[in-house]
Order: sequence, then structure tokens, then C-alpha cells
Amino acid sequence: MIDKALRKNRELWDAWTKIHVDSEFYDVESFRNGERPIRVAEYELEEVGSVDGKTLLHLQCHFGLDTLSWARLGATVTGVDFSEQAVAAARALAADVGIPARFVVSDIYGLPDVLDERFDVVYTSCGVLGWLPDIVAWGRVAAHFVRPGGFLYLTEIHPVAEVFENEGVEPGELRLAYPYWSHAEPLRFEVKGSYADREAPTDGLVEYGWDHSLGEILTSLAEAGLRLEFLHEFDFVRWPVDFLVEGGDGRWRLPEGAKGTLPFFFSLKATKPAQDG
Repeated sequence: MIDKALRKNRELWDAWTKIHVDSEFYDVESFRNGERPIRVAEYELEEVGSVDGKTLLHLQCHFGLDTLSWARLGATVTGVDFSEQAVAAARALAADVGIPARFVVSDIYGLPDVLDERFDVVYTSCGVLGWLPDIVAWGRVAAHFVRPGGFLYLTEIHPVAEVFENEGVEPGELRLAYPYWSHAEPLRFEVKGSYADREAPTDGLVEYGWDHSLGEILTSLAEAGLRLEFLHEFDFVRWPVDFLVEGGDGRWRLPEGAKGTLPFFFSLKATKPAQDG
């Protein structure tokens, strides 16, 4: 079942790549012409710090906008994605804007068989962990590529946000619908467009997903030998969510007047001790 699910997800991301490259959501043209040359968030720049002269591995990089943003900030970058269409689009974009970058086709779990290097920074972000069936194996692979003295940086939708229904609900309506902890059987969804274009034609495509708790994510990194430097939790999501409302900063939060608050996004930094070989 997992093999089928991953194959279907790869087909989905191949199709989505063609939609996303031309979408208003990604606005690739403003990246090309320099109007919006950096696509990582302000808080990421602050938390990661300077990458000038550093090597950076971007796991699950899609078609490379974030990867190439780090390159513009001075990093020597390698992006990895399991979608051949995404990697082809990333290579084409890098060539188009004249940014040196390497992009590799591989799923996460098989990457150590494809890439034999260690990096100053291993970076991953925004809607990626839910596509992975095994969070423990992910932690081992991510840690494997961090050089001694280097670090992993992750920013991602919070597992708390993933437990609520996101279709057919009103802003502020938090309807518990999905697991919080990891589960072997994937969740299956019929695809209607994409997060970047909800009207895009996607007939016949499906997606499969897995949930992972915050504790499971952190433990996978600790068991792989990384040391947590910080964990920050935020009250927003960085893309449209039906039970949230968009603010003036382009992020989605609970509507004004909601009773209480919840974490909907998070970031973490975890280092590999310098004495480890």
C-alpha cells in the first residue's frame, strides 16, 4: 500500500509542478526579474542566519524557488525531490536566472544511496512531512546529511493544525477529523486543483498522507543524534486554510474574537555535535 501511495503522490506532484510553475501563487516571473528575489520567510532568514559560503541541502525542494533563494544569499545549494518534473523545472529555472545549483531526483529514503556528502545546513520546509510514511527513517536520513558542527532547520505546518477538517468548514470552525500521532495506513483524498490553484484541472489524481506528532518529529531527530537548539511555535499558517482567515501579512490565523489560540506552524533547529564523525 505504501509503494502505491508514494507512486500516486509522485504522479500528483508531477502534475502539480506544471500547474505551479505558471501560477500566481508562486509568481515565478517576479523571481526571474528580481522584483521578489528571495522566497524564504523573514523569520527563516533570522533563524537560519547567514548562509554565505555554506553548503546547503534542501530536502523535498519542489521546483526550487526556496533552494535558489538560498543560493542568492550565498549558499552552495543542492535540491532534492522525488518528482522528475519538479527537478527538471528547477534545473530550467536555475539556468534561466543564471544561479549555479544542483538538483537531484530521489525520494528521501533512498537519498543516501544517491548522494554521498555532508552539508553545513540541511533545510526542509512548508508542507513536506505529511507526504512521508516513516518519520523515524526521515529523521535518520536528515541527520545523516548534516556534517559535524552543522545543523538541520525545519519550518512546517504544526501537527495540531493537521487534525482539523479543512473542507466545508467556516473560519474559526475547528472540527476534529484526523489523527495526531503517526499511523501506518495513509489518509486518501480526491484531489481538487492544488493549494496554488484550486480550479486547476486534476481529474483522476489522488493524494495520500500521513500525520506525525510534534513529539515524534523531535524524537526522530534526537534518536538520530541531533541536539535541539530551539523549537518555535506560531499562530499562523503560510497558505490558505479554510478554518483560518488571511491577515494583512498574507498569513492565515484564527478569526478575530476567537476564544483561545493554538499553534499552527513551527520551526526548529537541531545541530550535530562537532565531535561526531
